[in-house]
Amino acid sequence: MKTLKVTKENNCAIVQLDRGSANPINTEMLKDLVTCFNDLARNADIHGVILTGKERFFSAGLDVIELYAYDEHQVLELFESLFSAIKTMLSFPKPLVGSITGHSPAGGCVLALCCDYRIMAEGKYRIGLNEVPVGIVMPKFIYHLYENCIGSRRAMQFILEGKLLSVSEALDNGLIDESVEEGNVLEAAKSRLQKYFSFNQRTWMHSKSNMRTALLAHYVAFDEPLKAEISKHWWSEDTRKILGDLVLQLTKK
Repeated sequence: MKTLKVTKENNCAIVQLDRGSANPINTEMLKDLVTCFNDLARNADIHGVILTGKERFFSAGLDVIELYAYDEHQVLELFESLFSAIKTMLSFPKPLVGSITGHSPAGGCVLALCCDYRIMAEGKYRIGLNEVPVGIVMPKFIYHLYENCIGSRRAMQFILEGKLLSVSEALDNGLIDESVEEGNVLEAAKSRLQKYFSFNQRTWMHSKSNMRTALLAHYVAFDEPLKAEISKHWWSEDTRKILGDLVLQLTKK
């Protein structure tokens, strides 16, 4: 897999997002995540997983520069892959701890939301769902992911204003569960996994499955009406203008 690095320590797998310095998400990464988590779910030697990023960035979210050049088929393939990756990670039966190493806006935050426990590096980092200001319509299913962590009222407010939270704000609002010094995030994630490993594995996984049922009930199939909705907004003049301006800003840096 070109966009992920997977290492194994005893009964733990560490999945590192590995695409450039900021881990921007594209279709290939999403497909790699599906393959990786399906493989780890079947691997009896792996009892839990840590999802981590790189120094300063967990993931910068969707690769807007690449996406802007996509044709209609490629755009739909990306969003279908995104929905598939979310469902695969949410359905992952074993403990999944997020080691959030830095900035995690938009799609990066979505990946973090799929984890059972989130630990974030202290520092001037931001996390949240800021799709609306950049012209991307928030899917209902992702709203429910956010709502599950921070409550319906704050989820709606934060999404509609495109709020990116500081580490302390994320902790106060329940978006992350713990913050630690920047160099200790991975070790803290390993410690959390060991705590989960101390419980009866069958009981833990069955309980997780029971609690995930309600959240997964909000999942919608990537069907023709949803494809039409995504295409309508993605190719609208307003959205293309906002995304075009953003791409121009990013390519000037």
